[in-house]
Formats: sequence, structure tokens, C-alpha cells
Amino acid sequence: MRSEKDKMLAGELYRAGDPELQALVGRAKNWMADYNAMSTAPVAERHAKLSEIMAHVGQGAVIRPPFYCDYGMNIRLGEGVFLNFNCVLLDVVEISIGDLTQIGPGVQILTPDHPRDAQSRRDGLEFGRPIRIGANVWIGGGALLMPGVTVGDDAIIGAGAVVTRDVAAGTTVGGNPARVLRRRSEEV
Repeated sequence: MRSEKDKMLAGELYRAGDPELQALVGRAKNWMADYNAMSTAPVAERHAKLSEIMAHVGQGAVIRPPFYCDYGMNIRLGEGVFLNFNCVLLDVVEISIGDLTQIGPGVQILTPDHPRDAQSRRDGLEFGRPIRIGANVWIGGGALLMPGVTVGDDAIIGAGAVVTRDVAAGTTVGGNPARVLRRRSEEV
């Protein structure tokens, strides 16, 4: 029989209250307490701390504390990635952020999703859909990226946008729900 963790990582229905998963959440909470206390530590020390829990941390990647995540182990940061203060990455499945992407303060990247069937929700089931963010993306402060979204290279997501659908490479989106404001071919 497959573990709840295996189901979670596969994007299948799982029970978040499973003891193994709760232990991993507890590990992440302890790690976050340590990391968030490092706000005045040198960048190199914070980078080393990120590498303790995340799947991959590219050279020069920076996350300014405070920072919050579910597990940490499902986050992949490319080279030169920058996340400003107060970002939340709920990583029940993979969150991949490409090289040189810049993320403003208070951005939330959310992979957990919930069944549309009320009984399944009452039964405590949920699932995750991965989020993939390309290279050289700019995400403005307070934006929300919803489960399963893919953002193409060189895209811009306006501050406060709620991204519920994929964003094509070179596209600028904004609003709630986010809509296309400009395509690469329209730039001056």
C-alpha cells in the first residue's frame, strides 16, 4: 500500500494529517523558525540554510526572511532567484522557479488543491498540482499563483494579480483573475 507521502508527491488524493507528513511539516516549522531568525545573517549563511531543506538552490538564490513553506523539500530555485519578504510557498508538490526570476514581497505560490466533492473534503482529502515558473520572470508584490499554473520565461505578473491559468512566455498579466495586458509581440 502506498504511503500518504507517496500519494501527495504523485498529485493524488492524500490525507494531510498523516503522521509522516505531520512530522515533515514539523521539521519545516523548526527550519523556518531558524531561517526567519537569520534576517541579519550574511547572504551566504542564509543560502546554506536554504540548501538544508530545499530540493535545489541555485547559486546566488536569495530569500529574504520571513519566509514560509509547507515542506521545503519540494521547492527548486534556479540561479539568481530572488524572493522578497513574506513570501509563502505551499509545496505539497513541486514548485520550480527558473533562473533570475524576481518575486516581490507577500507573494503566495500555492500548490495544494481540494476535491470539488464535499464528502471528499469532509474526509480530509486534498491533492496538489505543481507550479512551474520560467526564467527571468518578474512577479509583483502580493500576487497569488494558484495550483497547477505554469508561467513562461520573461513573463511579468502584476502586483496583486491572481493567476489561475498558465501565462505564456513574454506575456504581462494583471488583475483578479489575471488577464493578459500585453504580449511580447506588442512591446514597444
